[in-house]
Amino acid sequence: MKQINPLQDDDLANVMRALGHPVRLSILRILAQQRQGDCCCTDVTQCLPLAQSTVSQHIKVLLDAGLVERQARGTRNCYSLRADRVEALGTACSGLFSGLSAELASRVAPALTEPA
Repeated sequence: MKQINPLQDDDLANVMRALGHPVRLSILRILAQQRQGDCCCTDVTQCLPLAQSTVSQHIKVLLDAGLVERQARGTRNCYSLRADRVEALGTACSGLFSGLSAELASRVAPALTEPA
């Protein structure tokens, strides 16, 4: 099994900022549906009602956050999801929200058992 590098808080915050736009979430879904490395900016643009320059800007944010990787194919750049980063994000978010829920539950539980 491949070792996943955990995301530190600053890295997690950076990735979450990159995910903070609905177009970028759509791009991730589009890339997830494509074959590995076979999706260029034009392919993504055909799925969205946006100009190619706009889509390129959003892809750059995802690249900078480490969620997407680029492979040169002749004169075109093809994009794919970085499975290791997506998995690390899922693990980090799961751990974060599980920890927050447990902390809240520990604070609420004693209040529920105290007599009124």
